Amino acid sequence: MKIKFDIDCTPEELRTFFGLPDVQPMQQALMERVQEQLLANIKSMDPEAMMKAWLPMGAQGLEQLQKMFWQNMTGGSGKSGS
Repeated sequence: MKIKFDIDCTPEELRTFFGLPDVQPMQQALMERVQEQLLANIKSMDPEAMMKAWLPMGAQGLEQLQKMFWQNMTGGSGKSGS
């Protein structure tokens, strides 16, 4: 025997029926804070500032980074003649 129930209600009505708390105000406040932080971070994404943060030593830092990648990819120590 099969019994099928179709219940037509809103999420708010179902939450109330089961006694669950309404977390929508908390979610809204959290989303507003996330949005504020994202907007603040986007403003600080100036390309020049990002490059200074990523490569503080400029071209010399980039060269060292390339050497490190090359050593790791080749499995060598970077020293020649040994």
